[in-house]
Amino acid sequence: MSARSGGRGARQKMRSDRTVTFMPPLERGLPYMDLLSQEDLLRVHNISMQILEEIGIEFRDDEAVALWRAAGAAVDGQRVRIDRNQLLELVAKAPEAFTVVARNPARTIGLGGRRSIFVPAYGSPNVLDLEGRRRNSTIEDFRNFAKLAYQAPAIHMTGGVLCEPMDVAVPKRHLHMNYSLIRYSDKPFMGAVTSRERAEDTIAMAKIVFGDEFLEDNTVLISLANCNSPLVWDATMLDAVKVYSANNQAMIFAPFVLGGASTAASTVAAVAQLNAEALAGIAFAQLVRPGAPCIYGQWLATVSMKSGAPMAGTPEICHMNLLVGQLARHYKLPWRCSGSNTSSKLVDAQAGYEAARNMYGALIAGANFVLSTTGYLEAALTQSYSKFMLDAEQMVMFYKLGQGIALREIDEAMDAIRQSEPGSHYLGTEHTLKNFEHAFFVPELMNHDSFEQWSFNGSKDANTRGLEAAARALKEYEAPPIDEAIDEALLDFIKRRETEIGDAVL
Repeated sequence: MSARSGGRGARQKMRSDRTVTFMPPLERGLPYMDLLSQEDLLRVHNISMQILEEIGIEFRDDEAVALWRAAGAAVDGQRVRIDRNQLLELVAKAPEAFTVVARNPARTIGLGGRRSIFVPAYGSPNVLDLEGRRRNSTIEDFRNFAKLAYQAPAIHMTGGVLCEPMDVAVPKRHLHMNYSLIRYSDKPFMGAVTSRERAEDTIAMAKIVFGDEFLEDNTVLISLANCNSPLVWDATMLDAVKVYSANNQAMIFAPFVLGGASTAASTVAAVAQLNAEALAGIAFAQLVRPGAPCIYGQWLATVSMKSGAPMAGTPEICHMNLLVGQLARHYKLPWRCSGSNTSSKLVDAQAGYEAARNMYGALIAGANFVLSTTGYLEAALTQSYSKFMLDAEQMVMFYKLGQGIALREIDEAMDAIRQSEPGSHYLGTEHTLKNFEHAFFVPELMNHDSFEQWSFNGSKDANTRGLEAAARALKEYEAPPIDEAIDEALLDFIKRRETEIGDAVL
């Protein structure tokens, strides 16, 4: 008897074929949800403008202050007060949408408008590894997560700081992270931002891959600049902006918001402040290079008044994301938020609840660039192999949710309804046989067997299934092709720069 063409057997065969599936950026099929009336939205906007005009924002960098002074802003030391008309004129120069080119043209992505992309977690110094141990991250972990991101269908960029490889000295770390992002995946990636020199090295490596002149007219990198809330853009972040924006590469301007700690203990006030901070950063990028691609954004958490610890997945974070999305559409800017965040230390019920609630809010809010969609634990302190795989599957489901409903199949389905008598079933209809494989998503890592079947197969919980999936994916990983000359040039560049940098450890 031949195996059925669908069901578990077909899915297992598809996995064994190791075909890397890539889902293009999500074209949003859901309506936007606007929390505020236009009048109330303008009220929040006006509060943000008052913050910038009356209080101002510190740019702790002499070059940045000089640019603002030359542009006519009111400068007092490092405090810059920006007139709203000047601010909005600068912000309007940033494109509403742009394209990010991948080294594999099939992985090139469009960003902005009704399109959304999903990106892994960023910045953790620890991992929850394949043996379930929490330990410092290594460069081998970093490579592994690059490989997993490459294979994840609904992950559109390999990411940036997938984890901090603590076994590589800080001055040289970015070189090996950049190389891993380029070599082990062919999706777009994020650049180093921890110093001007590291940003320049990233640009140099991107030019090796794409060519010197290509970057002048094309964006191949998206990099992250965090504002030090409240109301400070520091020299390190501004140096990165100067390098990337001058080279036509996209920057995310993301205030690091701890509601109740780095902002007032108010949802609306927190959004008004982060709005002022993000817009000031975008305006600065336009001083560096008019038309430089920018992403309006934020990293959001509320703070527990019991412990002072950041919390994920709270209702207020969803409210903030909805407000930020509405403001971003008002300014005609693509915007960023974080997705599957959790404060949980383990892949447990708390991790699932918080991550799902946070990501659902981001999706409903219409975020264009969703960071931290996979692997995020312990308020970004840990990247989990198991949660990476579980989240990656969840992102396929969020992708399908975000597509909305298509009515085009209703006429064909009516034929199936006509063929089935009342009280019967649809399992044998031509329509079901034709559509069952793609009509409803069937997850691999969420178990729906009977208790008896689940017990017979080892009584595996979600964490165990995620660990096994990660180990299997790494074992079966096949690297995407890369031109040998480009690969050699990248390795030569790393060798030369490591010699120039020397043996410093900080």
